[in-house]
Amino acid sequence: MKKKENQMHENQSLVNALAQTVKTGIIKSNLIPMFAGLFLAIYTYQYSLYEKLPEILFAFVGTSLVIGAAGAFNNLYDRDIDEIMERTKNRPTVTGRIKPTYVLCLGILMSLVGIFTLVLATPLAGVLGFLGLFFYAVPYTMWSKRRTVYNTEIGSISGAMPPLIGWAAIYPDITHPAIIGLFIISIIWQMPHFYAIAIRKHKEYQAARVPMLPVVKGIRRTYIQTNIYLVVVVATSFLLGTLSLGLQLVALLLSLSWLSLSIIGYHRMDSEKWAKSMFLFSLIYMTVLFSTVIIYSLMGTIFNL
Repeated sequence: MKKKENQMHENQSLVNALAQTVKTGIIKSNLIPMFAGLFLAIYTYQYSLYEKLPEILFAFVGTSLVIGAAGAFNNLYDRDIDEIMERTKNRPTVTGRIKPTYVLCLGILMSLVGIFTLVLATPLAGVLGFLGLFFYAVPYTMWSKRRTVYNTEIGSISGAMPPLIGWAAIYPDITHPAIIGLFIISIIWQMPHFYAIAIRKHKEYQAARVPMLPVVKGIRRTYIQTNIYLVVVVATSFLLGTLSLGLQLVALLLSLSWLSLSIIGYHRMDSEKWAKSMFLFSLIYMTVLFSTVIIYSLMGTIFNL
């Protein structure tokens, strides 16, 4: 009985280690904007959910695998700096719970299966999945992350691919202003979000010699750059008006609230509290906006609104 319990515990431990390696939390959070793009395309082009069920499943499985592969490659390459940082020092790739060769094989397998699955939806979805994986693994992880304060900007390209993949899985044309708007918002959102993390984890990034903007240029420069990006987010909200005035108003209200919080909070709080408030609002912004897009699209599709 005890031997069986130990085996179960060992299996559970391995599952947890695999989940940390492929970053299941990031997979889940990125599926929300993917489904936003997907259901928005179904609504825009008046497809039924039933007729697009295979594409929905292909997009879900393929996106999950590609994002998981990106996480595995990132963990594999960053073992040296992850060991230094408090929030990453217990990752299985650092502790040795999972061997590097196993992580490499896992990443390659997930990449191939994930991209192939996306291609089953549409070839464009597969291409976008590959580009997202490539930009995260090479230009971001292997090059810019350790070399330039613009690492977040470079990495944001891959982080913004999920809504494009979702849309492309349904309709292989990503030139509609609404999906372009979601793509731009997904890019710009990442800078204020990760700047806030870098301020709160300033010492860890400094110790690991990762040149995040707040670490290298300071809080004042980060504040100014954050506001510039938020102004772009406000302007981009109007692109959603090409499809729905309601979605435009939601995006506009959220982005103006975020910009106001940044300006007012910076002058009334210390840098730590300001960063914490910006981080929390970034999560609220992304959750509310993309959940609204999903609900709006589903309601419009189901009830032919």
